Amino acid sequence: MDFSLGDRLEELLGRVRAFMDEHVYPVEAEAMQALDDEVRPGVAYPEIIVGIREKARAEGLWNLFLPGEEHGAGLTNWEYGMLCEEMGRSPVVAPMAFNCAAPDTGNMEILAEHGTDEQKQRWLEPLLNDHSRSCFSMTEPEVAGSDPTTLQARAELDESAGEWVINGHKWFTSGAVGADFAIAMVVTDPDAAPYARASMIIVPTDNPGFDLVRSVSVMGHDKGPGHCEIRYSDCRVPEANLLGPRQAGFVIAQDRLGPGRIHHCMRAIGTCERAIELMSRYANQREAFGSKLADKQFVQDFIAKSRMETEQARLLTLKAAWLMDTAGKREARREISMIKVVAANVVMDVLDRAIQVHGSLGMSDDTPLASMWRYSRMLKVADGPDEVHKMVIARREINKYS
Repeated sequence: MDFSLGDRLEELLGRVRAFMDEHVYPVEAEAMQALDDEVRPGVAYPEIIVGIREKARAEGLWNLFLPGEEHGAGLTNWEYGMLCEEMGRSPVVAPMAFNCAAPDTGNMEILAEHGTDEQKQRWLEPLLNDHSRSCFSMTEPEVAGSDPTTLQARAELDESAGEWVINGHKWFTSGAVGADFAIAMVVTDPDAAPYARASMIIVPTDNPGFDLVRSVSVMGHDKGPGHCEIRYSDCRVPEANLLGPRQAGFVIAQDRLGPGRIHHCMRAIGTCERAIELMSRYANQREAFGSKLADKQFVQDFIAKSRMETEQARLLTLKAAWLMDTAGKREARREISMIKVVAANVVMDVLDRAIQVHGSLGMSDDTPLASMWRYSRMLKVADGPDEVHKMVIARREINKYS
């Protein structure tokens, strides 16, 4: 494994870093507030973020996550991971600025890989080139999200009309407010084998029968693109809206989740880096009991642990990305599960220490620490909870010696 950046990646990283210094950090708080105030059905991004996105596209800092040079930057998983780390320093605004935000990234990947020419023109092109958003509709409130074989939402094919008729109840459909369409994972073949029951279907959000019930309040926040509860009630879409083969929902979901977990983890590393920087700067200037906080042994312990854990998490994440690049997603499954657990826990520990060093200031929204903590906590649940990934890791170890 060689993670030396090389001239091209180093230049690209420098451009991303300079862009964020000039266009993201100075308006970060304002952009976050605008997301809450302006996003609504028909409005995917607030004006301030549209302006930032236009600048990023003009500078060629656009769709960096796609591996093919036709639409993206032609980077490997580990190379893009380094850019993700930089974006993770502003984990909400920066990915949107470069058109690299979830769930659109995962949806674009599976549309590019599994979509028909018509689907790519109708659904992928606006995501790639315009200020459009999408959402991914899988989790259901009545069954365990950690076990998608239990999904209950159904899609039945009305062959006479050439339409899928969808009925079901979803929630945590992230980004549904202001999205143009959802990619819904629904049961099309209930009598098939557990991992062949589901398929992916594209559903426009203005379709009759697509009912956005509410944006679920998550840690007191229910604004912006949202984490939404959706009811599909006799929601009819053309048969041609099936994404990929019928019964291939699980295969396509794994194609989507592998790279997405790398992206999440590397953004978490970037969040760690910013938290360490904020913690260290504050410790150098704040005095208590006759000396700087930086002179206190417990603060030094916080900073040392945070640095060591962040470096370890970065190396494990890069190894998983490198394995995906060289051996494929299937061979990297163990490492992907490991980094998903490690990065999600490290970022919470580092943020908690940084908040503690800042005292009551850290609990406020006068620094980005509290909002980063609220945003990062979902990583221990999203894309598979820690406990499921630990079970996968343990089973692989146990099976080696069975």
